[in-house]
Amino acid sequence: MQCIGDISEEVWQDCITLFLQTGMCCDAAIITNSPPWLLASYPEGNLFQLTQEEIKILLVREGREKLFLQGITLAGTKCLLIRDNLYTEGNNTMDLRTKGQSWGSQAVTVVQVESVYLVVMGQKGTEGGPLNFKAFEMAGCVKEAIHQHMAHF
Repeated sequence: MQCIGDISEEVWQDCITLFLQTGMCCDAAIITNSPPWLLASYPEGNLFQLTQEEIKILLVREGREKLFLQGITLAGTKCLLIRDNLYTEGNNTMDLRTKGQSWGSQAVTVVQVESVYLVVMGQKGTEGGPLNFKAFEMAGCVKEAIHQHMAHF
């Protein structure tokens, strides 16, 4: 059986391009936790700088309550955890908000799709609720890419 790592970066980049075309977000990445790595990202954004350690902390399953207290760093940007349903069946999303930037904060949503995670950062002024909804909707593109790839093997 093929694994997610066998899907080409081009397929992941196509999913990111499609998401960015919605006009709602300014940055996106697709990550996995086995091992923690960045599969693809928007080259003109900041999420391409996500480290393995940041991914590992973001996707940890045990002790997630401390993420509310300590916050999360994504590509060197400190974020507040707003809502964590990442491992809640049927929801599988997490909402964050960047902090400490001179230009204001931005909404960030993480959506689990099978064994990968879509991380999206909203345009300035985009609220977390609509971004979460759009990310959840666009996760279907990622899921379709996975299923199409697996069907070819």
